[in-house]
Amino acid sequence: MAAESNSWKKLKRMSLGISAKQIFYYVLIGLIAGLGSIIFHYLCQVGFHVFMDYLAGYRPPPPAGETELFSPTNSPFKRWMLLLLPAFGGILSGWIVYTFAPEAEGHGTDAAIDAYHNKGGFVRNRIPIIKTIASAITLTTGGSGGREGPIAQIGAGFGSFLATRLKLSDRDRRIMVAAGMGAGIGSIFRAPLAGALFAAEVLYREPEFEYEVIIPAGISSVVAYCTFCIVFGWGTLFEAPDFVFQNPLELGPYTILSFVLAGGAILYIKSFYGVHDLTKKLPIKSHFKPAIGGLGTGIIGFFLPQTLAFGYGFAQMALENQLPILFLIALAFGKILTTSLSIGSGGSGGVFGPSIVIGGALGGAMGKIFHNFMPAIVSHPGSFVVVGMAGFFTAVSNAPISTIIFVSEMTNSYHLLLPSLLVCSITYLITRRWTIYIKQVPTRVDSIAHRGDFFVDILGRIRVKDLMPFIREVQLIPEDMSFNTFKKVFSSTEQHYFPVVDKNGRLTGIFSINDIRGFLFEHEIGDLVVMKDIARSDIIYTTPSEDLNEVLKKFTIRNIQRIPVVTEQDPTRLLGMLDRKEVIEYYNRTINELKTSRAVIEAESKKEANRLKTIKVKDAMNPSPVSINEDEDFKRIKQKFYESKFRSFPVTDKQGKLIGILSFSDFQGLISKAKDEALKAKDLAVKDVVTVTVEDNLFIAINRLRMGDYALLPVVENNNSRKLVGVISRGDILNAISIA
Repeated sequence: MAAESNSWKKLKRMSLGISAKQIFYYVLIGLIAGLGSIIFHYLCQVGFHVFMDYLAGYRPPPPAGETELFSPTNSPFKRWMLLLLPAFGGILSGWIVYTFAPEAEGHGTDAAIDAYHNKGGFVRNRIPIIKTIASAITLTTGGSGGREGPIAQIGAGFGSFLATRLKLSDRDRRIMVAAGMGAGIGSIFRAPLAGALFAAEVLYREPEFEYEVIIPAGISSVVAYCTFCIVFGWGTLFEAPDFVFQNPLELGPYTILSFVLAGGAILYIKSFYGVHDLTKKLPIKSHFKPAIGGLGTGIIGFFLPQTLAFGYGFAQMALENQLPILFLIALAFGKILTTSLSIGSGGSGGVFGPSIVIGGALGGAMGKIFHNFMPAIVSHPGSFVVVGMAGFFTAVSNAPISTIIFVSEMTNSYHLLLPSLLVCSITYLITRRWTIYIKQVPTRVDSIAHRGDFFVDILGRIRVKDLMPFIREVQLIPEDMSFNTFKKVFSSTEQHYFPVVDKNGRLTGIFSINDIRGFLFEHEIGDLVVMKDIARSDIIYTTPSEDLNEVLKKFTIRNIQRIPVVTEQDPTRLLGMLDRKEVIEYYNRTINELKTSRAVIEAESKKEANRLKTIKVKDAMNPSPVSINEDEDFKRIKQKFYESKFRSFPVTDKQGKLIGILSFSDFQGLISKAKDEALKAKDLAVKDVVTVTVEDNLFIAINRLRMGDYALLPVVENNNSRKLVGVISRGDILNAISIA
């Protein structure tokens, strides 16, 4: 008992040690993200002071919660400079990005999402630095964008760097990347809770959270927020009157606002990616494409300067009901165009910030319109600005929950949660087909980061004892049986695996057809060799209590098709043999049964099928197959079967084109019938071959393997080609699933 108590104490101390380390990592990520926010904010202030204030004489109002670090200059307003500065910023930032880190183009949040799902959380060390410099140049020379993109990559980049240096797992690296992303965004917008929730929600297009991310991102976000505010002051980014929702009739105008915001969001997304796709097609170097977008931004800014740079001050003025309706509408649509041109063309910056301005402008315009027609119901147009911010960004990001919290924290307005929830829900349902973050995946099962999770979960619930009705009784082979005697047994059975037992019926070994193929035609040793000499004593077996996840792993150790099932107490007491085909079919049947009775498992079944569909045959196949040339003679083929571990061989012509397939069972049946040993492989091969192509997925492959109970399938380049490029077996598929 004392030993058990000591062990338990050691385990608790180890667990506390691991937790303390993780907390330290997340605090460190938050600290670096906060420092990154400070540096980036300072760079933006310096750049804006030099370019927009000193050179152009343009001084837009700041948001109420943001203090300017530099006193305004006395430079007169030069409208023509607004025409040129965005193009200058575009060519400079474009050269930096496409020379040193092309993946830093566009909005950085999408790059962080891509790293989480598809790159094991890996972000190149140089990305945060390049993104910071390029974004500061783009935004302070008049480019329309937000600050969250570069800050997201700074935090995500450090999380990736820390996990890589500490040699942590891909899972830990992904969590640290997401925590860094949430910390950066939460600090720069002074919304720590929303930053943590956003990092967990924005990864998916459907309403789903990455639950593993929330707590780490929460720790990092709080630290980053405090670090940022120690330098630049506490409080919120915007200051809003204490709007209160008191009249249920106001939900009618809010519902109409939802449709306006949804339409604006779809226009924003289509405009953004329309510019993106168009610039990608331009026959010039990518280095110069942001300059073209910058020139377009400058043309719009020449006529409507308020659409340049951040524009947060105009959102503040809309909250205070200081802007006319036509100006708000022009600001919204102008901001859509300038953001599309600045960032969609390859410039560097975020898309959250512009969304806040666009949504606030549309909401403010609708609020003033409703106030003019129904002042008793819509008494405060500014409340529509707050709800418009939340609804618009929900529509473009598919992240309704975190967005509601974001806007509430940024404006310090928590009394509009009810209308915000209504508007965000409606806009999400209308626009869920579109997203500004194209690297989002629909659900966790669609993420490469979670491949295997659901497959393993379901297999882990099924025990071998659940398959006892399907366990086969097989003919046992006595240890002292001679090989000649066994050949008579072999000729009258279709059994492929043979357990060997002693005089007391205890299991001592096992062998398969592959183990004896080299002796089948050796008549001299038939009476000298007993089956104990041939059988393998290192038996791979399972027990009734073992789960199917472990069983499938054992199948792949030697790529065996059947495994002995023994009693729990005595591994020499054989209960029967379990077929891999039965395991897979039972798994599929279980999924189908659970589908009809439990909605949760129905979803998991769909996820598993989708997961198989995400892996292509070319990623799982054996690209160096052993094949038989069509002109190989009977003797050579026989020798290849004896010497090789494979049960089937593709048969190819001189050009490497598939003409058929020859399996050991087919060849074995031909041995006694073939009178003419001059027959060639092309005469013996089965011509009607089932194949898959390199672009087919594993779902197709596994179904074709099961359809004919094939050992393997030849892989060809495409449906119109017979060029053999590989083979794929059940073992290859299971290995790909376990690795993915």
